[in-house]
This record gives sequence, C-alpha cells and structure tokens, in this order.
Amino acid sequence: MASVQDYKRRIRSVRNTRKITRAMELVAAAKLRRAQARIEAMRPYADTMRELIAGVGRAAGSVRGLPLLQQRETTAATLIVPLSGDRGLAGAFNAQVMRRAFALERQLQGEGQTVRWLGVGKKGRSTLTFRRRELDGTFTGFTDAPAYADAQAVAHRAAELFVEGEVDSVVLVYNTFVSALTQTVTEQEILPISADILETDEEERRDDLLRGDFIFEPEPEEILARLLPVYVETQIYRALLESSASEQGARMTAMRNASKNAGEMIDSLSLEMNRARQAEITQEILEVVAGADALA
Repeated sequence: MASVQDYKRRIRSVRNTRKITRAMELVAAAKLRRAQARIEAMRPYADTMRELIAGVGRAAGSVRGLPLLQQRETTAATLIVPLSGDRGLAGAFNAQVMRRAFALERQLQGEGQTVRWLGVGKKGRSTLTFRRRELDGTFTGFTDAPAYADAQAVAHRAAELFVEGEVDSVVLVYNTFVSALTQTVTEQEILPISADILETDEEERRDDLLRGDFIFEPEPEEILARLLPVYVETQIYRALLESSASEQGARMTAMRNASKNAGEMIDSLSLEMNRARQAEITQEILEVVAGADALA
C-alpha cells in the first residue's frame, strides 16, 4: 500500500497538471473568440466575391477557355487536401479529419482513381509520412491563425497540379465549426470550380437590365480569368478559418474535460490518502498499546 507521502506527491503532481490544462482551456477560449470573429468578417467578402463572379460571368461571351472551370470527361486522379492542426491536445480533431481522408482515398481507389496528397498542418503531414504517402507539397506553421497568404500558397499549388493535368479534381477535407462541442468533418471539391457560380436567375438578369450596360476593361473573360483563382483562394481561406475555429473549440473542450478528470482524480487520491493516514495512526496506536502491555 502506498504511503501518505506518496499520495501527497501524486496529488501535487495532478494539481500542477490541472493548472496547465485550465490555462490551456482559457487560451483556447480566447483564440476561439478571435477565430469566430474572423469567420464572421470573412463571410461578406466571400458572398461579394461570388456575386462579382456571377455578374462578370453573365457579361462574358464564353468561358470555355478558362482552365479552372474545365470539367474532365473522366477523373483519373484526385488530390486530397486534409486540413489538420500543428499541435495535438485537441481531442479527436486531427484524427477524425485523417480518418475521413483515408476513407475517401479507399473509395476513390476502389473506383480506379489515383490519389495524391497535399499536407496542411504538422499532424496531417506526420500521419501521411508515417503511412508512406507521397506528398506533392506541405504547408505548416499557421493553422492556429491562418493568413490569406497561407491560403494563397495552398491554392497556388493545388491549381498548378490541376491546370497541368496531373490531377482532375481537388478535394478539401476539414472540420467545419458548429460549436465548441461540435465540429463536423466536411468534404469540399474546390477544383474544377462548379459552373453553378456562373448561373443566374430571372431576378438577377432583370436587375442587370435596370442598371444598364457596363463597359468592361479589360474584357469580361479576362476579368473572370483573374477572379477565378481568387475565388479558389477564398474558399481555401474560409476552410482554414473554419478548421482553426474547430481546433480551438476541440482543444478547449478537451482541456475542460482533462481539468474535470484531474479534479476527480484528486478527490479519489485524497480519499485514499486519508485511508492510508488512518491506517498508519491505527498501526501506531496498536504498537503503543502492545508496548505498554509488554512493560506491564
């Protein structure tokens, strides 16, 4: 049976650990609030970008020459881009993204496709390397607070592989933020860009007639060719922000649970320590009584 001093050391160790998990929970909560604010600030920009592309697309005579819109007759190769974190201690955040990515890989390989990978985040890169997957690029060091330049770098590499014909489709796998307790794994095909963004309804065409004709400089096709890569960057940036918020929410929840478990462990160890102390006191009393009897 452990001694009282052993229990005291264990309780002190667990208390120190609880201090760390509480601090990490507070840090994650602060980062989560900032991440949510960035997502809310991003939404109007993303909506305006979609409206702008649709408006220019209505004015364009033909979009057949735009490579990012080209739907391939057959999909022989797909690029999977799992968005993971750079750090652990976030519950199942990283594991569930990689689990879904590997499930998608098995599905695509079952359809006869070749699967290629871009690693975003140190955890995802490590998992892919451990499983001996060849990577067409890695991007790390920014998942806590991604900048637009980070999304540009990922988008540029993905678009390069698509335009050069090395892959026929690009799919993001990431956690969508629902709440601090809930993150939903999402698969999003970002290339080729869906032609739906160029479709308009009767109301939008009527608004165009009311506004009158526009003179585009340069031509609408050239403007659209410049906007589409920005649209891909915007989609990836939005996914990175969702993933960042999900990571902080998952970490906050995991650290809260760890602090709660540490408290329960302290209570259990305190009870065991009190029992050990009582046993020691009882033993000492028995020894004193035995000694007194011997002297009598």
